[in-house]
Amino acid sequence: MSFDRDSIDSFPTSPGVYLMKGNGGVVLYVGKGKNVRQRVRQYFLPHGDGRLMIPFLIAQVETIDTIVVSSEKEALLLENTLIKEHQPRYNALLKDDKTYIGLKVNEQHEWPMASLVRYKGAPKRDGTYFGPYTSAEAARQTLDLLHRLFPLRQCSDQELVRRERPCILYDMKRCVAPCVHRCTKEEYAVLVKQTVKFLNGQDKEVLKELYKEMHHAANLLEFERANEILRTIRSIEKTLEKQHVAGLSGTGNVDALGVFRKGEEVVLSQLVFRGGKLVGSLYYEFTKVVEEDVELIGRFILHHYAAHELPNEILLPLLPEDSDALAQVLSTNRHSVHILAPQRGQKKAIVDMAFNNAEASFKRAKDEHAIREKTLLEMQERFRLRNYPRRIECFDNSNSAGTLVVSSLVAFLDGVKDSKRYRKYKIKNQTGSDDYAAMHEVLERRYRRAKEESDLPDLLIVDGGKGHLNIALKVLADLEIISIDVIGVAKEEGRHDRGVTVEQIFLPNVKDPILLKANSPVLFLLQQIRDEAHRTAISFHRQLHVKKNITSSLRTIKGIGPVKQKALLSHFGSVKKLLAATEEEIRKFPGLSEANIQALLKFIQKD
Repeated sequence: MSFDRDSIDSFPTSPGVYLMKGNGGVVLYVGKGKNVRQRVRQYFLPHGDGRLMIPFLIAQVETIDTIVVSSEKEALLLENTLIKEHQPRYNALLKDDKTYIGLKVNEQHEWPMASLVRYKGAPKRDGTYFGPYTSAEAARQTLDLLHRLFPLRQCSDQELVRRERPCILYDMKRCVAPCVHRCTKEEYAVLVKQTVKFLNGQDKEVLKELYKEMHHAANLLEFERANEILRTIRSIEKTLEKQHVAGLSGTGNVDALGVFRKGEEVVLSQLVFRGGKLVGSLYYEFTKVVEEDVELIGRFILHHYAAHELPNEILLPLLPEDSDALAQVLSTNRHSVHILAPQRGQKKAIVDMAFNNAEASFKRAKDEHAIREKTLLEMQERFRLRNYPRRIECFDNSNSAGTLVVSSLVAFLDGVKDSKRYRKYKIKNQTGSDDYAAMHEVLERRYRRAKEESDLPDLLIVDGGKGHLNIALKVLADLEIISIDVIGVAKEEGRHDRGVTVEQIFLPNVKDPILLKANSPVLFLLQQIRDEAHRTAISFHRQLHVKKNITSSLRTIKGIGPVKQKALLSHFGSVKKLLAATEEEIRKFPGLSEANIQALLKFIQKD
């Protein structure tokens, strides 16, 4: 059944939202418009509106539902809500699973520090966050600069409590040693305040304070201290000269967005300027996007800035027709934001820069994708695989003399790590050092469930030789799974005539292993996958081993019996968090005597 285009004549002319539905009432696309009838009619023009995916969408539409609202603002919010609810195929799905790299100052702590952090979505409310930064390297460079300019502590909370004399950072003038009270809390608070101001782009205020502090030291004849402050001032001025972008007046807290589209693929770039400095650039990729660029930009703004730092200005290549409503929604209960589409001058140049970055990111991704695709095709041909190995899963086991046996599953999609599909397993049937039995158990658990959920990969790689490969083939045969290709990857034992080990690839029903050239891209990818599985398994095993040892050590604390141990772990969440607890947090825990508290504090400081 196709959509009756004549029914559009009965659609409302008011602001509202429309839901295009396909077979079975599945929502294919959600959109909005000031005039719903006029907006929907544009999709059915003889030649469309030029967007590549429109004909594919229209061919599947059977019904269109409309919802009338009283304003553009309401339409904006309703559209965003419905897209989140239905996740339509032809809307660009904006997810909060991107990992950001930033800096955090934990101002709530008695002795705050600046640290590099990774986070997804909105950051936690455990400090003040700055960024995101272009890369981990850029964030580390900024953090290193902060340590040179404002020497806050860099040690852990446990080390801060235990230390009895300053570390080498104090001698290097990279820390003012609050651990042994070489500075007062007031002096330390000034450094924290200057750090936050510097990261906020309030450079002039920081410099003004430092000049004042330098002159005061000079008047007191403290020339060595005055000279140290002068060096700090010169470092800041030199850094600002390199980072400053002309044309960003005021605080210069500006974001610029650019969109590059080719066919059904779209890349949106976000350049982040703080205090007149470019501090970060982020990229978002979308495919099979029906929205026009201006619609995608508008929805990105609404979605992204609901959970992230809001700049003073957002610079765009195109201004959404509901930009006033958009600014109104963002500015509610927060500082006001201006959404602009500059036509000339430095701000226009910044928007052009965002577009150029989006284009460069698109081309770079396409080049990398083409290389990975060629490698996967070569892998399919070389190993005689029935499937193109778009999705690969690899398993590896780890144990200590047959105890704490664990296994890891790592996944790669299109030749790239797909970390959301990673899994970690504790082997339930402890079989000593029987690696075959452990592999049998984990494969049976994984693929029994995968079969039930129709979640099977194209290729399964087991870390091991012929024996491990045969175990995998037996498990799949028992589960009546025939759609997965299987190979084994193992290191060849050292040979006297070669002196080095090489990788062996074992194939089903093939006697001898395949040996690849050392410079083979296929070999490099296989090693990357196998090493990632090995790293994940080892990491998980160590984590459990440490947890077991520490948990066992809780039993040695005098006066803390099994009931209190369980209650403490339940309250703090883990032994690691218990070890990081402050004396104040320990004292707030109900049911502990003074002797219990002292025993716990001694245990924490000892550890």
